Amino acid sequence: MNRVVLMGRLTKDPDVRTVQGSEPLKIAWYTLAVDRMNHKESDFISCKAFGKRADWVEQYLKKGMKVCIEGQIQTGVYKDKNDNTVYTTDVIVEHHEFCEAKK
Repeated sequence: MNRVVLMGRLTKDPDVRTVQGSEPLKIAWYTLAVDRMNHKESDFISCKAFGKRADWVEQYLKKGMKVCIEGQIQTGVYKDKNDNTVYTTDVIVEHHEFCEAKK
C-alpha cells in the first residue's frame, strides 16, 4: 500500500505551470517542511498536484501556510544536462486540507 499523510508548512509559493500535450494539464509543485517527532529537525518533501488540485493550490496556497496533504509517493530517475543520474521522490497529492485558521 502506498499512502502518505503529511502536515507541514510551504517553504515558498507554489510553482504552477501548464504543460502542453494531447490536452493541456496544469501542474503545481511545492515543498513542505515537515517537523520530525523530536521537533528539532525537519524534512523537506517535494509535492506535486495535477489538474483541479493544481488549480486549488494556485488559488489558495502561499509560503508559510500550514497544510495537511494525503497522496502517494512516486520515485523517478533522469539524466541532467551534465549526464549525471538524478533520483527523485515526490508526493503526488490527492487531497489538501488547511491546518490553521485564516489570519
